[in-house]
Amino acid sequence: MSEPFNACRYLLDRHVDRGDGGRAALTGPGGDLTYAELHDRVRRTAAGLCGIGLAPEQRLLMFMADSADFVTVFLAAMRIGAVPVPVSTMTRADGLAELLRDSRATLLAVTADFAATAAEAAATAPELAGVLAGDGVSITTGPPVHALADLAEAGLATGDPAGEPYATTADSPAFWLYTSGTTGTPKAAMHRHGSIRVVCETYGEQVLGIRPEDRCLSAAKAFFAYGLGNTVLFPLAAGASTILEPEPSRPRELAERARAHGATLFFAGPTFFATMLRADLPRDALAGTRLAASAGEPLPAELYRRWTGHFGIDVLDGIGMTEMLHIFLSNREGRVRPGTTGLPVPGYELRILDEEGREVAAGTPGTLFVRGESTATGYWSRYAASRQVFQGEWLRTGDTYVRDADGYYTCLGRTGDMLKAGGIWVSPAEVEARLLAHAAVDQAAVVAATDADGLEKPVAYVVAAPGARVTEEELIAFCRAGLPSFKRPRRVVFTERLPTTATGKIRRVELRALAAATAFLERRNR
Repeated sequence: MSEPFNACRYLLDRHVDRGDGGRAALTGPGGDLTYAELHDRVRRTAAGLCGIGLAPEQRLLMFMADSADFVTVFLAAMRIGAVPVPVSTMTRADGLAELLRDSRATLLAVTADFAATAAEAAATAPELAGVLAGDGVSITTGPPVHALADLAEAGLATGDPAGEPYATTADSPAFWLYTSGTTGTPKAAMHRHGSIRVVCETYGEQVLGIRPEDRCLSAAKAFFAYGLGNTVLFPLAAGASTILEPEPSRPRELAERARAHGATLFFAGPTFFATMLRADLPRDALAGTRLAASAGEPLPAELYRRWTGHFGIDVLDGIGMTEMLHIFLSNREGRVRPGTTGLPVPGYELRILDEEGREVAAGTPGTLFVRGESTATGYWSRYAASRQVFQGEWLRTGDTYVRDADGYYTCLGRTGDMLKAGGIWVSPAEVEARLLAHAAVDQAAVVAATDADGLEKPVAYVVAAPGARVTEEELIAFCRAGLPSFKRPRRVVFTERLPTTATGKIRRVELRALAAATAFLERRNR
């Protein structure tokens, strides 16, 4: 039998136990909470959850903005051995209803902005026994509604708020995170209590170097893995502070939050970094921030240079997966190689395999596999998908990578995004990097489209820099001058914005569909 380990105690109780309860845990527009105040609130909420019948290993779906309520519910559920399941607040009612049914959630926690969607979804989730309502939530139909504030107060009478966390172990189920991952449809990656300690003591401590005096601000929201680590896990594990931003992330508002609350660590994805540069923020907009981190998709070298040149803050690009909980491959402070994803995070092993499953030599592309102690135990009720991704001790990332002689890894794109032009493999990332080197290009995404002969060719979708003027012919010629001719885009399509997912990744599937439809019309009109 493994020794007891509860992630709530690891993230919260131990700071209070060693006398650090007076330190700031949460700050932001919603107000401040010290570790002692958060500890008290979590314990009372945990007791209240027990009082309304939430049992160990039952699921609690969280449809919540980044707020003190989010942090409280997440920790309180794990404290009693239940399983919190944060989901995207961009989900529509039919999608939320499907997640409720798939997870068989007993409770749904919701904050004010999402009450209407939650109410509609709850009506079609027969196993839902109740709704936990944050401040300002009004739901009058469906399952019983429990106000979170009242629940915490009721915890004083219905449970033992001073009690110890439920006797989980490092291998006990802790929380789920839904992902489309490498196989398309939403599925829940099931994480253990022990995985939280692993990512905090590997990436958090040994790459970010997070310390108690840090204040973390994340453009990426806490409903998915990258944002959860940045906003909740890393700062709380280190006894640091997190700056909670409940509203959608916007450059000027986040810069103001950073200034007002003293952010020292800033987290975002490449698309948001590009948006911040387009917002024409002053060079000192993030004064006081010592380091930034990027994930979600590869950070192009040119975007890295533009960001660091403007704000003077280094960016550590890395790759993580929901299935691995957080980042397992990253650049290091003072050792960044722009355009690469860096070196393996301590505690993780990587290998690159060819189509026959053989490990390839340095300089040869292949599919990236990772092994580490933060790997999810599998997907909930998805046997075939689990077998495809979780292969023994190794996890198949679905990304095509190449490793250089110094051990630095470079992403060539999703394995399914690679295309062949003239019978030769082309990495979209390489063509995008060339386009971004042009002063008139702000964002670029390259996908495959078939020409009149049914052959794959690169097509680029480009967002021009503010005020810039450039033609399709100029950009194609620019690519031809810096790339082998077969890699140049055959078409450049200008657009005001690139479609993105809830987590800020470019939706290449939409661009491929658009390119396919355009190519079809061209063939038909010949």
